[in-house]
Amino acid sequence: MRPQVGILVGSDSDLPVVRKAFAVLNELEIPFEAIIASAHRTPEKVVDYVSRAQERGLRVLIAAAGGAAHLAGVAAAHTLLPVIGLPLHGWATDGLDALLATVQMPRGVPVATVAIDGAVNAALLAAQILALDDPDLRERLARYRQRQRQQVEAADRQLQEELRGGVR
Repeated sequence: MRPQVGILVGSDSDLPVVRKAFAVLNELEIPFEAIIASAHRTPEKVVDYVSRAQERGLRVLIAAAGGAAHLAGVAAAHTLLPVIGLPLHGWATDGLDALLATVQMPRGVPVATVAIDGAVNAALLAAQILALDDPDLRERLARYRQRQRQQVEAADRQLQEELRGGVR
């Protein structure tokens, strides 16, 4: 199956966080592709990748970057596909610089933005967008949410057992 989500990663140092999005997309059986491309160091690569994304069958883009975090905005400027900005924890202000750079897009160039290092939510938001016209994916998302509920309920049962046993 052709990739539906394209993930742009600003630097290879960002991969440990972004791999969490890979895991969620794999779990939900959503085909994706990823490249390392920088808005500042390889701008032509970013523009080429994004401007041809839709003709390659991509339907949603995730752009992960820290620091000045212009990657999502540059991507959004060159496509009509939905772009999800994933601001990453940076060196200057613990990721606040990336968050603000990602969320403060000018009028007319929207970028959906998730939390700093919010790779899981970026993948889930991409999945929800794709699920609008994919009933099978909607069902897989519903099962994912059910597993989350079950994990919380199991953790609470364990806590209650510990408290009943005198562990405080």
